[in-house]
Formats: sequence, C-alpha cells, structure tokens
Amino acid sequence: MHERNSLAEKFEADRSRLRAVAYRMLGSRSEADDAVQEAWLRLARTDASSVDNLQAWLTTVVARVCLDMLRSRKSRREEPIELHAPDEIVSDAQGDNPEHEIALADSVGLALLVVLETLAPAERVAFVLHDMFDLPFDEIAPIVGRSATAARQLASRARRRVQGTPTLPDASRTRQREIVEAFLAASRGGDFAALLEVLDPDVVFRADPAAARLGGPSEIRGAAAVATSFLGRAQTAKAALIDGGIGAVVAPGGKLLLTLSVTIAGGRIVAIDAVADPERLARLERAVFD
Repeated sequence: MHERNSLAEKFEADRSRLRAVAYRMLGSRSEADDAVQEAWLRLARTDASSVDNLQAWLTTVVARVCLDMLRSRKSRREEPIELHAPDEIVSDAQGDNPEHEIALADSVGLALLVVLETLAPAERVAFVLHDMFDLPFDEIAPIVGRSATAARQLASRARRRVQGTPTLPDASRTRQREIVEAFLAASRGGDFAALLEVLDPDVVFRADPAAARLGGPSEIRGAAAVATSFLGRAQTAKAALIDGGIGAVVAPGGKLLLTLSVTIAGGRIVAIDAVADPERLARLERAVFD
C-alpha cells in the first residue's frame, strides 16, 4: 500500500508537465487529460520497480497515447481544433510577468495550431517533444516508430512549416484579455447591454460543486441568463492567466476564492468555467494582471 501511495504521489507531482506535453500535441484540454489519465492507468498495471526513469517512462507513454489519438482523429477526418483553444503554460506563478506570458502563449498557440492543421501525426509528436520539451531524437525515434535520423527529419519539416506561418491575429491573447476585462467592467457596473456585447448568444457558464455552493446554479445557458447572473458582481475579480489561458480570479483580501476560465471564439465569450474547489485551485497556475 505504501509503494502504491508513493507511486501515486510521484505521478501527481508530474501531472502538470504531462498535461502540458499532451496539450501541445492535441490542442484540447479534455483530450490531454484523457491521455494523462490513460498513462496513469498503464502505470498502475505496470511493475514500477522495473522502471528506471519514471518521468521519461511517463513522457513516452503519454506521447504514444497522443500519437494514437492523433492518428485516430486523422482517420476520422476531424476538423482541426478551433483557433480559440487556450494554451497550457507550465510555469511558476509566483514570479511571473503576465505580459511576458501573453507573448509566450501567443507563440506556443500559433505553433500548436500550425502543427495541428498542417502536419502528420508523427511530425507533430517529433516537433513537440524535441522543440518544446528538448527530448533527444534517439528517445523520440521509438515513439514514432522511425530511426533517430528520420525523427530529426520529421521535426525539421514541422519546424519549417511553423516558422514560415504568419501570426494569426484572432489568436491574440491581448485581444482576449481586453474581452475579459470588458466583461468584468460590465459586470461590476451592472451594465446588461455591455455584458451582452461580449457574450456569445449560446454562452455556457459552468460551476464546480464548490463554486455552486457560493451561490447560484451549476450551469447557466444563454447570453441573457448569464448576463443577468453576473449583474453587479465581479467586484473583486481581476483578469489573469489561468493555466496559460485567459480568465479571472476572485481573491478578496488576497485569499483566492474562485477562478473563472474563459473560452473565446469570434471575439465573444462562449464559455465560463468557475472553479472553487481548494484542491483544484491549488493545482492551477495563475498570474494576475496589474
């Protein structure tokens, strides 16, 4: 039992990094979480005493799971991930410069979008593992089923495409921040019309159980209903980066109470996810704007 608990603790300590690896490959938070969970299930079925380097083993498993998911997605001819998908940024929130993180998020988001839209699955994996996580090609090779030289060529082709793609303004984190700040200002001022301006007609608000206990339903749908629920609120909310995505934090008296993760598409807010569970809040990376 003690060994099992120790293994779980080591996995949890590495979860944030594994989610970052998976997210940069897949471009979807939910799929990234699925890939990481699958890695845990495989670890639970493995004799951990035979694993020399647990972090490397987990990275390999997550990468292979992601590669399978990408190939499955391609075989189903799925559309590439939407432009507004937030990027996972793993960093130390205590000393972060939010302005620097916006630039970093834009850069990573652009590269990720280009990889998802134009590259073959093996190219995506080789590019992400080498260029974003510094894995050597001799470790990438068995993951993609190629030689180290071939893996290097895969990453090189991906890199040329990424570097040759112009910036996509719709992915700008600066613009997303402006939308969130306009939403918070309209909420504080009780401006119903201004709230409707920044909310998509089909916007969805979701709250985890802890956030729902603070007052209000666990889910609200539609711009009018969401706008009504936010009238006169957000008095202490501040725009922030949350796990690399744009959102807001509520921290009265400096004590974090709630986070709002915001998803934006077409210049409007399409989803707001409220989190107040203490354990989940403790795992979130955040950097508040001045």
